[in-house]
Amino acid sequence: MNLINKNLILTFILISIQFLDAQTSLPKDWYMLDKSKDGYYGVSAEKTISTLLKDKPSKTVVVAILDSGVDYKHEDLKDNMWVNPKEIPNNGKDDDKNGYIDDIHGWNFIGGKNGENVSVDNYEVVRLYGKMKYKFANADPDKISSADKKDYATFLKIKEEVESRRNAAKEALDQIEQSESLVKNAIQSAVKALDGKPLTMENINNIDEGDSKNLSMGVAILKQVIEENSEITSGDQLIEFIENDFAEGKKHYSKELDYAFNPDFDTRKIVGDNYKDAYEKNYGNNDVKGPDASHGTHVAGLIGAVRNNNIGMNGIATNVKIMSVRCVPDGDERDKDVANAIRYAVDQGATVINMSFGKGYSPEKEVVDAAVKYAASKDVLLVHAAGNSAQNNDKTDNFPCKQYKVKKFLGNNKAKNWLEIGAIAPKSNEELVATFSNYGKKNVDVFSPGVAIYSTTPENSYQSFQGTSMASPIAAGVATMLRSYFPTLTSKQIIKIIKKSVEVPNIEVIEPGTKKQVKFSSLSSSGGIINLEKAVILATKTKGKKKVSGWNSNHTASSTDKPKA
Repeated sequence: MNLINKNLILTFILISIQFLDAQTSLPKDWYMLDKSKDGYYGVSAEKTISTLLKDKPSKTVVVAILDSGVDYKHEDLKDNMWVNPKEIPNNGKDDDKNGYIDDIHGWNFIGGKNGENVSVDNYEVVRLYGKMKYKFANADPDKISSADKKDYATFLKIKEEVESRRNAAKEALDQIEQSESLVKNAIQSAVKALDGKPLTMENINNIDEGDSKNLSMGVAILKQVIEENSEITSGDQLIEFIENDFAEGKKHYSKELDYAFNPDFDTRKIVGDNYKDAYEKNYGNNDVKGPDASHGTHVAGLIGAVRNNNIGMNGIATNVKIMSVRCVPDGDERDKDVANAIRYAVDQGATVINMSFGKGYSPEKEVVDAAVKYAASKDVLLVHAAGNSAQNNDKTDNFPCKQYKVKKFLGNNKAKNWLEIGAIAPKSNEELVATFSNYGKKNVDVFSPGVAIYSTTPENSYQSFQGTSMASPIAAGVATMLRSYFPTLTSKQIIKIIKKSVEVPNIEVIEPGTKKQVKFSSLSSSGGIINLEKAVILATKTKGKKKVSGWNSNHTASSTDKPKA
């Protein structure tokens, strides 16, 4: 390990600490705030709820969270969880005859009838590789038939991708382990130089480093860590702190080698369905939390955490029920499960569906497309995260997507009930767009807050996450509010209102994945950031196109539909 890598590891530690320190000055709910009032490009939810929507009637909206699972017992979510009114809990019967037994809060399409659940899975490209390698792995390129040439070319492409990613994961894991050893040795050298003296800044400053690079590195790490973590008072605590810092990286790359990029790993035995039948339904179980509901619970809270209950945080929506539909493992979701999850959510009454997931390949895209069309036929609005690869979605694939696989002759080839969401950071300068966010003038619709986002996590806890996975439910929360307070608006009208009412910062920003600066408005089809206040103003001026029971032309509702702000 050379000095460059030593400095790199130290830089990683310093950047991580500085980033965490910078976040402490942010309001936890910055994404709910208003630019003109509070100084942040939030979605102006709190301002709008307390002014334009105050004392206004609304209808309850069911929002389906297609994700890793939701902790439906969470203190800040349980009162807003959707409950199937036609199902008797835990009686082992399909009371409503929908094909799903005891689906009280939703359904789990990646679980087995015996209660076992899929936790980790491989990536779609790996599954494709595993499917094709039996035919092409030992094939003679000169003897490939004309009919197989296209498939063979695809196989070579995905083979290279899988093998290069596996090699990269192995190298990364090796480097992390070597770096951990290097850092621990440096710390131990510095602790030894203290000769039993307490871990104080004064004592650390008095260490004679001499010409030892190892000792100098240890002293530098000690200074930074102790300065930011005063509770660390011994060398053993310091080593434990460093081990925990490296543990997440080791876990990540070990998982990639063992599961994500392992073509021989097959989770479908757990589910027990006929995987070859892409249109099969009625498999899975009713465990809507699953083995790791961190991601899905965080997403759910942004839309539907109970407001003003003096617990945790406030969701955006004031009159909402959250349905959990589990279809996303730690790995790539499968097209069959996504399609069934969409159909289930639609059939159970969801009118907004959030999808904070994505992948680079979609072998059964037509199955998902059929489900998207089904949702459109029922006027259900789909909100999807654009992805975290800092790529242009106009040039690279990110599935699922609004473009249908089968093109309609002289017709529109895009779903009209779909919103694609990019992510912004709590900045007002060239760093406004999140460095990881995908973008696209054609295929990304709007941007939404997605960095340092505080929300619910399992077991009554709360954490800050980042990603377009967070930007999407924040946008879905805005869409939910429009569905709730303006229920005669169709999903197509809501999408049009959201895109026309965006906040448009007239600045240049760093294009993700590059160093060049471009106009912020060039990175999405709307050119701006979703804004509830502006959307409500425009919605008020828009005549809805659908009739809603219990709602008249003067926008009044029955007492059961009053908002719960």
